[in-house]
Amino acid sequence: MQYTIQLTNENHTKLFAHALAKVISAPLVISLNGTLGAGKTTLIRNILQHLGVVGAIKSPTFALVEEYSLHQFNFYHFDLYRFSDPEEWLDAGFDEYFNEDSICCIEWAILADGLIPHIDWHIDIHIDTPTSRILTINGLSSKGSKCLSQLTNLVGN
Repeated sequence: MQYTIQLTNENHTKLFAHALAKVISAPLVISLNGTLGAGKTTLIRNILQHLGVVGAIKSPTFALVEEYSLHQFNFYHFDLYRFSDPEEWLDAGFDEYFNEDSICCIEWAILADGLIPHIDWHIDIHIDTPTSRILTINGLSSKGSKCLSQLTNLVGN
């Protein structure tokens, strides 16, 4: 199952992130791909705000992962841009983050190819214009397809 949307501006992205926050639930693994500046971190930041995170939401570029303990689940935001060796994944114990009580969002997931447990959603973000993005979500599991179906019912085709 696949869903594609053009996010025409920052406000549209925030509204779409709100819809995403309504349909995701643990356990869920999301990979995000896109060039630098495409909006991966911005999308996750907006999702977290809609899930109730207040205050600064840092990019995990240097820490590799930021953790948010929410009422209903743990949310882990990985950024593997500076990942130099897939062995770092095992050395850091990242495999322990993937459990029934977590949502894991991984930017630059390709850099840990083969080490990430099953991916439920694969999101590609492409820069369309300086202010708009084309976002495509692929549901890669039954859970991912179920969440994607809920999303399409919520926002339409």
